[in-house]
Amino acid sequence: MHDPEVLGRAKAWFDRSTSADRDRLLANIMAGLPGAFDRYDIPSLRAILARFAGVTPERLRDNLGRFLDEVMPTCEAEGIVMGIHPDDPPRPLLGLPRIVSSEDDLVSILDLNPSRNNGLTFCTGSLGARAGNDLPGMASRFADRIHFVHLRNVSKEPDGSFMEADHLGGDVDLVRVVQVLLREQKRRHEAGLADWRLPFRPDHGHELLDDVGKPTHPGYPAIGRLRGLAEIRGVMTAIAQLEGLPV
Repeated sequence: MHDPEVLGRAKAWFDRSTSADRDRLLANIMAGLPGAFDRYDIPSLRAILARFAGVTPERLRDNLGRFLDEVMPTCEAEGIVMGIHPDDPPRPLLGLPRIVSSEDDLVSILDLNPSRNNGLTFCTGSLGARAGNDLPGMASRFADRIHFVHLRNVSKEPDGSFMEADHLGGDVDLVRVVQVLLREQKRRHEAGLADWRLPFRPDHGHELLDDVGKPTHPGYPAIGRLRGLAEIRGVMTAIAQLEGLPV
């Protein structure tokens, strides 16, 4: 259920919006939904959501646990690591339950199966969009179970809404997160692990220069992401040199 104030502001926007405004909003919403190669229309989205009516967080977590129990023996035998991605956004959406949104959620998922191959994709943007998530602290707590890293940033509003921010701006202390992860890489390197490097990507970026107007998927412009990559590589190099860490 949405807060009455939020519903009131939504109705006020709808009442003053034009048909073009509503079409643009609908296109933006449909562009970010997973599970289809093509964008949903409203009837097809409602049909998909109806399939999950009555699914609770507990049932979803139980299903995930059974899946992990089935695949982990093969993952261990073949050297495959699994990294579940956090909910994006990390809160209930369109009536669907969310079970990968908070530190407690991550603890529960890792407890479902103790194998090191059952791990996390540590997405700082998704987790950073939830108030109360301490990203450097979570990176430190779950370091040995992180298998993939998405580095991006967001700025949150008091009402829970958020916007994409510059990689080194926003609410997430990305420098501290990178420091934690580089130290984890060193631990793995010293332990003699062949896969000691943590793969990462700069994830998302703003449209810059001739990114503007190109038919890219929202959030994935070439130059904007290269800027983020350059900033993160600079942070990594500085921390590594100061602390003598491998990169």
